[in-house]
Amino acid sequence: MIVYDFTGRHAVVAGAGGGMGEAIALALLEAGASVTAIDVKPAPVSLSKFKDRLTFAQGDLTNAAFVEQVVNAAGRERGGIDYLANVAGVLWFGRDRSALEMDLDVWDQVFNINLKSFVHTARSVVPHMRSGGRGGAMVHFSTIQWYRGDPKPQDAYQASKAGVCALSKSLAMQLAGEGIRSNAICPGMALTPLQARWDTEEKRAAVADYTPLGRIGTPQDMANAALFLLSDAASYITGIELAVDGGLLMRM
Repeated sequence: MIVYDFTGRHAVVAGAGGGMGEAIALALLEAGASVTAIDVKPAPVSLSKFKDRLTFAQGDLTNAAFVEQVVNAAGRERGGIDYLANVAGVLWFGRDRSALEMDLDVWDQVFNINLKSFVHTARSVVPHMRSGGRGGAMVHFSTIQWYRGDPKPQDAYQASKAGVCALSKSLAMQLAGEGIRSNAICPGMALTPLQARWDTEEKRAAVADYTPLGRIGTPQDMANAALFLLSDAASYITGIELAVDGGLLMRM
């Protein structure tokens, strides 16, 4: 297991109320970082033992004023911001369907959560990275699903997640000269609260069997990738999309 040292650094994790975001916030805390965690859900119990280095703000990431207030207060209190992990997202089976037929109010809601909220956090965090003089690093969570069509589409989800990769690459180019890196992570099939449909051992076994590495991904797999891209070990990496998918893209 690789051990990272983030002592003395401060990260903002958007979408830290469960799943991948919770795992990333926990991994950063365990590696010595201070973390400002934001989610519409309450703080997970797993983070509670780090009260001295954790600030948890419960609220709506689609509310730009709320995000700006939380980030600016955290930046002042912690003496700057070094990292941003954008992990918030929704996958609404049933409501999110083909763009040819779905309710476009649902389309807008998905885009507001999955993409526009990432703009809110980046706009709030980058000024603190700039003023700190140390640069910074961001990871933005997308999905491998945007690389392909789907006979059972969730078009708003896939289109918004494609936008995440485009946004990440654009930020990487804009900010590289200031020492601020931006990368995207594209998870494959991962066992998180978004995938409640895999509710039996039989279903989970079928998903695992379809993956070349023979297992379903975990939130910890995603946290491992995120910590690498945020860390100084990735200091010469920016503007990429990293698939963390157990080889699933080879089947597409």
